Amino acid sequence: MEKRSALLALLLLGFLLSGAYSATFTFINRCNYIVWAGTLASAGSPALAETGFKLDQGASVALEAPSGWSGRFWGRTGCEVDASGRFKCQTGDCGSNNVPCNGAGAIPPATLIEFTLNGSGGEDFYDTSLVDGYNVPISVNPRGGTGRCGVSACAANVNAVCPPELKVTGDGGATIACKSACEAFDTDEYCCRGAYGGPETCKPNKYSRVFKQACPSAYSYAYDDKTSTFTCKAAAYLLTFCP
Repeated sequence: MEKRSALLALLLLGFLLSGAYSATFTFINRCNYIVWAGTLASAGSPALAETGFKLDQGASVALEAPSGWSGRFWGRTGCEVDASGRFKCQTGDCGSNNVPCNGAGAIPPATLIEFTLNGSGGEDFYDTSLVDGYNVPISVNPRGGTGRCGVSACAANVNAVCPPELKVTGDGGATIACKSACEAFDTDEYCCRGAYGGPETCKPNKYSRVFKQACPSAYSYAYDDKTSTFTCKAAAYLLTFCP
């Protein structure tokens, strides 16, 4: 009996250490342009095998995340190597000067996907966020999960409806990204800080409503929780640029 109990304990330990509750993230690029994905682990979570990578049109990359992992993903656009050999992007750049972001996050404006994986087999939490602005359409589609496994997305071209005062323009004057009101104006009201640092005082504003109308399931401001936080008990997630 003691040997059997010891064997069961070893099997359970192996089950936990094997990452049984880990997740597979598959990134695919449906845009008609190249996207360079970026990944950033939250404090206390390990970096994934890739912190930045190129996705040609139609290309896909799969990454494994361990049990309990949390972090964010985004897309970079208009990227190239400059005359000094540094890798730079027009939108979503992480400032690492390389294709891998190496622990650096996206420079706003950038559309973000945020994840917290449950470490004990419970529900994962995920969302699409425009709190740091918008640069590329993206969606998260759970695969093989149980529970309320909804699709979180900002599939619309927010650049087409971006207010003039929030626009980021590229060569030729085309809008390539849309700032958040916080980044554009840096006020307590728009940034949900100071006297506006809670859900009771930080409310939707005319700029966040533009984002919400275009992408109803995405966070449009910091406390946009009711319609923007998703949960799922799943083993895999499909992240699509330009869904």
